This record gives sequence, structure tokens and C-alpha cells, in this order.
Amino acid sequence: MAPAAGPGRKCSDKRPSLCFERQTAAVRARESGSTRFCMGAAWRGPSQVGPRQWERVLEMVRRIRGLGMEVCTTLGMVTPEQAQQLRQAGLTAYNHNLDTSPEYYGKITTTRKYEDRLATLEAVRDAGISVCAGGIIGLGEAEEDRVGLLLQLATLPAHPESVPINRLVAVKGTPLQDQESPSGLDLVRCIATARVVMPRTVVRLSAGRLDLTEADQALAFLAGANSIFDGDKLLTTPNNDRNEDAKMFAMLGLKSRPAFLPYDAGNASSRAFEQPEAAAAQQQQQQQESGSGGGSCCGGGCGSGKQQQAAAA
Repeated sequence: MAPAAGPGRKCSDKRPSLCFERQTAAVRARESGSTRFCMGAAWRGPSQVGPRQWERVLEMVRRIRGLGMEVCTTLGMVTPEQAQQLRQAGLTAYNHNLDTSPEYYGKITTTRKYEDRLATLEAVRDAGISVCAGGIIGLGEAEEDRVGLLLQLATLPAHPESVPINRLVAVKGTPLQDQESPSGLDLVRCIATARVVMPRTVVRLSAGRLDLTEADQALAFLAGANSIFDGDKLLTTPNNDRNEDAKMFAMLGLKSRPAFLPYDAGNASSRAFEQPEAAAAQQQQQQQESGSGGGSCCGGGCGSGKQQQAAAA
């Protein structure tokens, strides 16, 4: 789940407009129908940066929550204290993928251990933040590893609010550049299994949709997917055009999820939608101006600029 354009670049004195750009991007995402804005940082974890940079991240969470939007971040490994600070800032969900099974993980990365990822999920969950955790298929793993990933997710102390399923997008110059992407049917099988073992979780079609047919994606929705990432780019990989996705939704009769409905799975942060006082005041003002009960939403959509996520009901 990791849309780019997050706080990975410092909002330094030389580039003070970056924090403003994040907020502007959130406004654009909200106007296009998104209800959740996601920010990612290209670091191992917040402990790599100083307190000033970390405070900028917390301030961005507060500002975007003040727009009346859900906020998700993916910031690498966090400590229990950092997770608590994110929760106090108003964070809705935290994305931290397990990637693959515990047995295969060491063949993909050696910079961190599987236990490190589980520890981050525990810190986030204990802080009252909803967990967004999934994985990638097509890393060279066996079918047993895909089962192992879903088993690991399904046997966490609580099912994740969201589980993104990614198909590998092979990038030139990387060790997996010649790896063949899984078929659409492989993806559908993973989605169907995730739906069975985590019946209340939002299963999200993530990276790797670009070369899937509309029939592949329709089958994925029938198998249990109820969310997509749309926009022209996810991190560094290309993605389906937003207009194409809108046409597909119309053809399949899929409708966006209304804003701020409680999620069936996840923690209190995405069930009760408690908001900081400033966010609540801002939302009340928006409702008075619009004369309606709430803003538009593309289904818990997660967007950062052009990177938005629409969940179909």
C-alpha cells in the first residue's frame, strides 16, 4: 500500500513548500473523492531521522486529519512510543507489509528480520491504530509461501483492517528484473483465500494491475476484493489510469464506499473515527457549508496527489 509523495523528503528551510504541497495534494485527493490520504517515507524507520523531521511528519498527519480525511502512513519500523505519537496526532491506519512467508523472507531481504516487522505491527496495534498489512506475490516464492503469508496475517492477534495484495512489477536493474509476474488467476486465488480466512478485512488490489484485463479484475472482485489503488503511479511503478478505473467501476456496477463508515476489522482508529478537536471543528464547518452530512468519498480511498485508492462496496 505505499503511495509515494510522502514525507521522505525533508521539509527543510530551503524547501519549505513541501509540507504545503502535501496538504495541497490531500485537498486534491479529497476533491476527487478520496476519504483516506496515505503518506510514505523512504527510510528504515523514524529513528533514522532527527526529532525536527519526525515532528514535521506528525504535523502533516494533524493537518490532513484536520481536512476531515482518514490518514494512513507507511514509515518503516516504529517503536511503541512513536506509534503512540502517531495515534495522538490522529493517524487512522499504518501500512507495514509482511511481504511473504516467514520461511521465504530471508531470501528477499537481509536488512531486517521478519520479527522486526511483526514487532512494528504489534506496536501499531497496541497504540490503537488500525493495521494495513499484506504482501507481494511473484517474488519467486512457492505456493506454500503464499499460503504461509496469508496464514501469518490471519493468525495475528487481530485481523488487519486492510490487506493489500501486490503482483510483482519487475523493475530493470533489480535482482528480480527477470522475474515473471504471476498470472491474473494466481492473484485471484490469493484474494479468494484472503477473503475466506479474513472475512471482515478489506482486501485491496494493489500494485501490478496494469497488465491485467478487465475480466481478470472483475474476477478478483467476485473472489472477494473490495478495494483498488488507482492513479498513474504507485511508488516507482506505473499503474492504471484513473479514468480507466472509473469506466471499469461503472461497467461492473461497483460503487464507492461512503465516507467515514466504520470498518468491520481494524482498531478503534478506523471504527470510531475519533478525531482531534481541530479536525472535528473543521469537519463541522465543512458540513455547515455544504449543507450535507459529510464529504464525498471513494470508499476509504487512499490518495497522495494522483495516487488514490477506491474501495468498492
